[in-house]
Amino acid sequence: MRHNKSFNHLGRNASHRSAMLSNMATSLILHKRINTTVAKAKALKSYVEPLITKSKVDSTHSRRVVFSFLQNKEGVSELFRDIAIKVANRPGGYTRILKTGNRQGDNAEMCIIELVDYNENYTQESKSAKKTTTRKRRGGKKTTSAETEAKVVEETVKTVEAVAKEAPVAEVKETEAKEEDKKE
Repeated sequence: MRHNKSFNHLGRNASHRSAMLSNMATSLILHKRINTTVAKAKALKSYVEPLITKSKVDSTHSRRVVFSFLQNKEGVSELFRDIAIKVANRPGGYTRILKTGNRQGDNAEMCIIELVDYNENYTQESKSAKKTTTRKRRGGKKTTSAETEAKVVEETVKTVEAVAKEAPVAEVKETEAKEEDKKE
């Protein structure tokens, strides 16, 4: 009887299932994203996330424990060298499952499972949104808003007076020019 057997056997015996999950985990670590069925992706998620958590502590013991699961030197070195550094501040949830529809041949639900910190589409948006600069004044006397308004008012008064002085002179010149045209 199948009482309280909580994990998915994926239609395989124990040795085949562990070998398949080990190979899929290595592929996910090396390629950062793989295409698979939803059932395998969910099983892989529960298989690989504890390994990523274990890789945050770079010790001989944790390397040996991870190697016993993965059985791949390149995968272990990639995990401890690159991935562990990138997910150091993340408390969990290192993978993301994106459903892509059904497979043509057998109508199986397909998905992409990827490492969260390696998707450029999601990380670029958050980085560009945070990019704001502050402008600070260096040295000099600090002025209040009332003083600034007073300076602006003085400058506008001066420009208006200057324009008013020039306007009558311009009108006189225009009338003189018209009179000369009439004489000719």
